[in-house]
Amino acid sequence: MIFKPTASLNAPLDTSAVADTGEVGARMPVWKKLLTYAGPGFLISVGYVDPGNWATDIQAGSTYGFALLWVVVLSSLAAIVLQLQSMRLGIATGKDLAVLSRKQYAPAVNLALWALAEIAIIACDLAEVLGGALAFKLLLHVSLTVGILLTALDTILVLGLRGSGFRRVEAIVFTLVATIGICYLVELLLIGPSWRQVLPGLVPSLSSVSEHDGLFIAIGILGATVMPHNLYLHSSIVNTRTARPLSGSRRHDALNYSRIDTVISLLIALAINAAILILAGAAFHRPGQAGIADIEDAYHLLEPIAGPAAAAIFAIALLAAGQSSTFTGTIAGQVVMEGFLDLSIAPWLRRVITRGLALIPALLGVLWLGEHALARLLILSQVVLSLQLPFAMFPLLSFTSSRKLMGEFVNGPLTTGIGWLLFVAITGANLMLIWQSVAN
Repeated sequence: MIFKPTASLNAPLDTSAVADTGEVGARMPVWKKLLTYAGPGFLISVGYVDPGNWATDIQAGSTYGFALLWVVVLSSLAAIVLQLQSMRLGIATGKDLAVLSRKQYAPAVNLALWALAEIAIIACDLAEVLGGALAFKLLLHVSLTVGILLTALDTILVLGLRGSGFRRVEAIVFTLVATIGICYLVELLLIGPSWRQVLPGLVPSLSSVSEHDGLFIAIGILGATVMPHNLYLHSSIVNTRTARPLSGSRRHDALNYSRIDTVISLLIALAINAAILILAGAAFHRPGQAGIADIEDAYHLLEPIAGPAAAAIFAIALLAAGQSSTFTGTIAGQVVMEGFLDLSIAPWLRRVITRGLALIPALLGVLWLGEHALARLLILSQVVLSLQLPFAMFPLLSFTSSRKLMGEFVNGPLTTGIGWLLFVAITGANLMLIWQSVAN
């Protein structure tokens, strides 16, 4: 087995040292406790810098300059709020969101939620397929169609990860993604955008999303940032850091240190996404410009640093970002299936099914619309994620607001209010996009 949800996640995540002792010592130094609980936040955050994020950030920056920067910031803050709720649910109850949904809802509702979660996972994997295809196109100079077929090979890589080796590959992927993040931040300094023009983009403006295209990209940013399946995943993997059951003091420790892990990881993802949008706005946005740059042109941003090797570095980083999300998507798929259906299947079969279902729309989209439609297809996949998001948010907010389930760790009135406000805002934005699409 490569990935096994719930308790057996301890092996691939290499947490046996903690699980064996069943204890995080009271006298343990703070930094050591933090390292003990660190990890789940990172695993979640790598999905926030995947090809879908790159595509939406670059399209937003090149088309609207810095006007949609506030969408990136607010989406990331919403993600932090919701991932903290997912983490809290897992630690407080000892069960993940999918398991609790199966236990709390009627079978028909449970099956519907499972189907929607699966659609979200496939939509996410579709973005990894398209991003990987672009990477192969840049590296091997093949067509996107061939690149899409080559992404099927990543199944072999995922199936080759066994036991503690997953942590080593995880570290390699983190290094590659961190490298591209550093490159973008350095490039930000080199390009030197006018911060007087950037700062107004932090102020929410409904006029920037009043038109269909602006709202479409904004919803894509939201879906790329707050991924529905990550809410299921986080509530499961957060329990791999300590043996169950947790005493009161250890549960408080788990909550406090896991909160730090989550916030720091997602703030790093926010910084990278903001940097990509700002760079695209500074480098590509020209008022009245007919040709708008998209993810296929983004490697030009690295040319001042890497020169002729920019395309290769960008492609490798794109593959790394896609692979990191592929790994977490595979784990999320098992968590969702086992939680909702109480059904376990072999990891290789789970991986093959997910990638196979993602390859079909990717191939059809490129063959039908042409290679120039890559960016549009990527953003569309992220819009699908946003449309699924309320169906994961509703049970999450309901459960974390239930004293019967959460006990002393139930949400307070302020946290509950913020959560349901986000639910109304995200649902309203999705409905507005649907209405605009039908009207047009």
